[in-house]
Amino acid sequence: MSRTVRLFQLMQALRRLPSPATAAALAQETGVSERTLYRDIEALRGLGAVIDGAAGYGYTLIEDPHMPPLSFTDDEIEALVLGLSEVAALGDPALAEGAQSALSKLRARLPERQAQQLRHAVLTAHRFDPPVPPAVDSRAIRQAMRTEVAICFDYVDAAGQATARHVKPLSIVLFDRSHCLLAWCLLRKDFRMFRLDRMAALEITGDSFRPERVPLLRSYLERLREEIAGNRDRAG
Repeated sequence: MSRTVRLFQLMQALRRLPSPATAAALAQETGVSERTLYRDIEALRGLGAVIDGAAGYGYTLIEDPHMPPLSFTDDEIEALVLGLSEVAALGDPALAEGAQSALSKLRARLPERQAQQLRHAVLTAHRFDPPVPPAVDSRAIRQAMRTEVAICFDYVDAAGQATARHVKPLSIVLFDRSHCLLAWCLLRKDFRMFRLDRMAALEITGDSFRPERVPLLRSYLERLREEIAGNRDRAG
């Protein structure tokens, strides 16, 4: 690991860990000895980071020179905490980790009063019945959607029938307790929805379908809205 990467990880750890963070905890986070950790703290201070504390007392990041202060209204802070807490509760493991990291970065950038409010927000989100975890790497699927490349995977439907699918991934949505992939299926030549917990053997093919994702997704969402409206009319 390069020294630059190690210092970046140390800054992240200082933002994330409860203050004051002990040298032992910081060393464990960055995978170095405590002796190296002390040198890295001094290196960050030399680069302009204001870090309070000393060996035996723990360290607190007072000022991050790379992240200038932000200011939010009280309601904006509550909305940020509620939204990121919901992602942490409902997202896949990578998104949940990203939500926690985003909250840590916000705390580092806010003025002290607002950072305190963020730590003790009156709104949050808890889920006692979390979604079923994906069986494949959902982060890889999201990257395939961003770059608009097709993916392949094995799939088992609700009836237990197994098929191999080659699709153009469009979006991931949460329905009830399942993360579902909205896609154009090249096997069925139509829009299809796939539960991530029923997928296996994911492969990113590299076959580009740019710039089709946005118009395809728009068409699929419109179809879903029409189906929902039709079901409501029949139920009424």
